[in-house]
Amino acid sequence: MVVELTVENIAIIERAQIALGPGLTVLTGETGAGKSLLVDAIELAFGARADSELVRTGTPRASVSVAVDVSHSPELRALCDAMGAAIDDSMLYLHREVFAEGRSQCRIAGKLAPVGTLRQLGLAIVDLHGQHDHQALLDVDTHLGLLDAWIGDPCSDLLAETAAAYEAAEAARKRLQAVRTGQREREQRLDLLRYQIGEIEAFGPRVGEGDELEAQLSRLQHAERLTQVGSEALHALADDEFSALERLRAQVKSLQDAERLDASLGPILETVRAAEISLEDGLRDLRRYVENVEANPELLQETADRLDALRRLRRKYGDDEAALLAYLHEAHLELQSLEGLDQDEATLLAAYNEAAASLKSTCAKLTALRQERAAEFEKEVAAQLDDLAMPGARFEARFAPKEPEANGADQVGFFFSANTGEPPKPLDKIASGGEISRVMLAIKTAMAGRAGVPTLIFDEVDSGLGGRAAAVVAQKLGELSAHYQVVAITHLPQIASAATTHFRIDKEEVGGRVVTRVHALNPQERVEEIARMIAGEEVGDSARAHAKEMIGDGNRDSGLKR
Repeated sequence: MVVELTVENIAIIERAQIALGPGLTVLTGETGAGKSLLVDAIELAFGARADSELVRTGTPRASVSVAVDVSHSPELRALCDAMGAAIDDSMLYLHREVFAEGRSQCRIAGKLAPVGTLRQLGLAIVDLHGQHDHQALLDVDTHLGLLDAWIGDPCSDLLAETAAAYEAAEAARKRLQAVRTGQREREQRLDLLRYQIGEIEAFGPRVGEGDELEAQLSRLQHAERLTQVGSEALHALADDEFSALERLRAQVKSLQDAERLDASLGPILETVRAAEISLEDGLRDLRRYVENVEANPELLQETADRLDALRRLRRKYGDDEAALLAYLHEAHLELQSLEGLDQDEATLLAAYNEAAASLKSTCAKLTALRQERAAEFEKEVAAQLDDLAMPGARFEARFAPKEPEANGADQVGFFFSANTGEPPKPLDKIASGGEISRVMLAIKTAMAGRAGVPTLIFDEVDSGLGGRAAAVVAQKLGELSAHYQVVAITHLPQIASAATTHFRIDKEEVGGRVVTRVHALNPQERVEEIARMIAGEEVGDSARAHAKEMIGDGNRDSGLKR
C-alpha cells in the first residue's frame, strides 16, 4: 500500500506531499489544477518513461518519492527480496529524479537502481487506470493469471498438478537431450560445471559482501588520513590543556556554584551537564576508533585481492553475489542431472513420452476448466459493465493454444466492445480513457479480493457519467476499497462523497507563477467541496444539505468506517 507521495518541481507542482491510507481516497479540483500531474508523478516513480518537459521551468530537476508499506503483502516482500530491493521496517522507499537536460536517476532504498527494476516493482504495487501507459490489465500476459485467480481453488489445484507434470516432462526431456548430445559433450560439460562450482564454492561469496569489501578497502586505503583527523579532533576536544572538554567541565562547575544562588539555573545546568556527558561518550568512541584504525598493508592487500576476485566472478557468473549463488544452485542441479544419466536412450525416450503425455492430459483438464468458468467470468464482468452505464458492452475472454508450460497450454486475452454491433477488440486497442477505466473497474470489481496489486488508481473513471451510473461507480469503488487501496481522480460529487479521505487540488498564483496546492479536507471542508461540485461556485444552503446527505449515504453504502 502506498502510504506517502512527495512531488517536487513537476510542471506547476512546486512541492506536494500526500499521506495516503487504506480505503478510498479521492482527489478533486478544477480542471487544470494539477490532479492528473499527480498521476504522472506516480507513473514516473514506478518506472514510466522520463520526459524532461515535466520538469518545472527554471528548476534543474524534478523528483518523486514514494513510500510503500509491504507488511501485508508477502508476494511483494518476496519480489523485493528476489530483486535485492531493501525493505526498511516493512517500508519500501522509491525515488526518481528527472533532470532538465533529459536524463533520469532511480533509487530504491537510497541506492541507485535500473529503471527496469523500478518498473517491475511498480507493476506489483500499482494499477493505474485512465489515459496512461502504466496499466497491468492492458498487458495480455496478465489476463490468464487473472482468470485463474477468479476461478480460485479448483484452478489452483490443477495449476499445481500441471506445474509438477511440466517439471517432470522438462527433466525427462533434458535427460534425453543430454544423452543425445553424445558422451563426449556430456563429459566436457561435466568438467566445466565441476570447475565452475569449485571456483565459486572456493571463494564462498556472501550476499552484500561486495559493499562490505568496498567500505573496508576505502577505510584501509585512507587509514593514515582517518587517524590524523581523529587524533586532531581528540587533541582539540580532550587532550589539549585548554580543550573543549576541560572548558565545558569548568563551566559546569561554575554553573553548579551559581545554582546555589539561583535555583532556576537548574534546568540549564542539566542541559549543559548532558552536553558534557555526550561529549565524553563521543570522545570515548572516537578514541577507540583512532586506536583501531591503523595502516595494515597486509589486510589492505587481502581486501583488494578478494574484491578483485569477486569482481572476476561477477563478470563470469552474475552481476552481484545473489546472482553468483543462483548460478551455483543451477550448476549443482545440472551437474546432478548429468551425473545421473546412466540409462540408455530408448529408456529415456519412453520416460519422456510418458511424462509429455501426462503433461498434455493435465493441460487438457486445465483448459476445460478455464473455458467452462470463463463464460461465467464474462457474464459477471458484463453485468458490472451494465451497472456502469454500458448496457451494450461486450466482454470476452478468448483462448488460443500454446506449447504446454508450467501454467498450461492456453493463451487468454480479454476483448471488449462498448457498442452493440461493434466487434470486440483487445483491451489495449480501446481509445477512450473513460471506457478503459470503466472496463478496468468492472474487471476489478469482479476480481475483488481474489487477486491484484494492493493499490488501484482511477483517472477519468467518471468520464461521461452522471446520475445513477455515477452512484454505481461510487458504490463499486467503495466495494473495491474494502480489498484494495483505491485512489480516484473525480469531478463527480457521488464519487467524492464515498471517500475515506478527500484531497482538493487547487491552482493559485504565487510570486507571479502558478503553483498547485494539495489540501487534505476536514469534514466541514468536505461538505463545502462536494457542495461546490453539486452547485458550482455559487454554493447555497440547499447544496450543503445535499452534500451532507450524500456523504452520509456514501458512508453507509461503502460499509467503511470513516
